[in-house]
Amino acid sequence: MKIAMIGAKGIPAASGGVERHVEELGARLAEKGHTVTVYNRRGYGDRCAGRYRSVNIRQVFTIKNKYLEAPVYSFLAAIKAVADGQELIHFHALGPAMMSFLPRIFGRKTVVTVHGLDWKRAKWGAVARLYLKLCGAAAAVFPHGTIVVSNKLKDYFSLRYEKRAQKIEYIPNGVTGPSVPESRGYIEKYGLEEKNYILFLARLVPEKGCHTLLQAFSGLDCDTKLVIAGGSSHSDAYCRKLYRYASDNIIFVGEVFGDELRELFGCALLYVLPSETEGMPISLLEAMSYGVCPLVSDIEENLEIVSQRGGCGYSFKKGDTEDLKNTLRYMLSHPKEVSAKGDHARRCACESYDWDAVADKTEALYQKTSLPGRRKQHRSSQ
Repeated sequence: MKIAMIGAKGIPAASGGVERHVEELGARLAEKGHTVTVYNRRGYGDRCAGRYRSVNIRQVFTIKNKYLEAPVYSFLAAIKAVADGQELIHFHALGPAMMSFLPRIFGRKTVVTVHGLDWKRAKWGAVARLYLKLCGAAAAVFPHGTIVVSNKLKDYFSLRYEKRAQKIEYIPNGVTGPSVPESRGYIEKYGLEEKNYILFLARLVPEKGCHTLLQAFSGLDCDTKLVIAGGSSHSDAYCRKLYRYASDNIIFVGEVFGDELRELFGCALLYVLPSETEGMPISLLEAMSYGVCPLVSDIEENLEIVSQRGGCGYSFKKGDTEDLKNTLRYMLSHPKEVSAKGDHARRCACESYDWDAVADKTEALYQKTSLPGRRKQHRSSQ
């Protein structure tokens, strides 16, 4: 099958979330014998233009503007995918989902993966939020199949779009398993000691709650350091506020990839995700796969992950600095309990969230959407 993927900024993934999902899923579908093409936004992933991990890469022009970048790119990518003869076009995220009607005009199959309710992100104004809510409706109505990455999202779309509930399928994100480099050069560069720092790794945007963590950590009296890994996403003013907390014990390292990222995960004592809204955070799953005990805000999407199998992490009340501070203090004073939770988290992540299983389920959905006539015939014979 010739498969197009539209919605990620680009692969190789230079950030988490959608980009990582598209890269891992696309590579595995290519291994299964499908011809997979990822349509990158021009300016992202250019160093591997042409082909990466057996996936074809096409560059698509767009306008570098907070509000226009995704819609312009998605429209042009959809047209290009049809012109390239792609048989199934898979849109990722709510914004690109609005264009999932275009390939259908030309008789192509379409699938949308919803990675989160993007209108909840603080960076959007009233008009953009309204547009993204319309994109949510498009994600449920336009494509032949709709994938959601968490049970919370499945409940939301199934209830809101009841007539479309049968075509909404839950397929989570995955992990690849831990791979810790032998070198400790990266953490040593920042004066960090193995298993003696807390890690926050996410985009530095208000909904990820980094400000809550910084306020809570600043009230602790401890020798453990806090590492903030991540970059701006149209949020420079917010980042400047966060940087004011920088000190000997609060270290900002920017965006981290490859072996340096694996070293950060593998050597961390705790991973904290104080987010206010999520889909299914891949960084949380990855931290758990390294045996790092997680501490998360108590939103349903986070609790869905850390509450399984008797609990494989800790939680605190969303946005409550005092509760977060008290929970951190407890975790730092109970290292054996935290270590046991980390071991349990590793088993939960590696056994419940697997990219190979994600690829198998996605391929099955593709095949199902490619047989509408056969399904109709089956119903008529009953």
